[in-house]
Amino acid sequence: MRIIAGDLKGRRLTSPKDEKVRPTSDKVKEAIFSMISDTYYDEMVIDLFAGTGNLGIEAISRGARHCYFGDKSKDSLALIRENINTCKVQDKATVIAGDYEMVLKRISGKAQIIFLDPPYKDGLMISCIELINDMDLLTEDGYIVAEHSLDEKLPENIGKYQKIKEKRYGKIAVSIYG
Repeated sequence: MRIIAGDLKGRRLTSPKDEKVRPTSDKVKEAIFSMISDTYYDEMVIDLFAGTGNLGIEAISRGARHCYFGDKSKDSLALIRENINTCKVQDKATVIAGDYEMVLKRISGKAQIIFLDPPYKDGLMISCIELINDMDLLTEDGYIVAEHSLDEKLPENIGKYQKIKEKRYGKIAVSIYG
């Protein structure tokens, strides 16, 4: 797992030692950033269910002003902190421990991009997007990037957000809402 573009290009990130966390592959990450290429420069982003911090650190590398990393797993939080320290981006990162509701309630301001990659079998995606909608956490021109199983069919609209794109990569799909 590595940073693929920007100021930190080529930096290797620490991967999990087991299968509990499934980091976004470089191929899928590259596709995600290609789909949202013009939207995160000098803005705030959120990497929810962050796992390793892979997506948030990639956004920082490409110019994001600040990233909030949220996860409830102690192992994931340790990985996120290690990767932030390895990349020396502590001044652009805030790590918040807790479930997605607790994390979102602790974020001040609106994000340009919100990355969502919850455990596939927990069925959290729609309720998470609904909470983002209710809390009005996304900028007017922002995006929600939802990585999910192909088996999980997401609706065209969730709250005020509309699905703009959906791409499939092997057994996963990425849906972009705006």
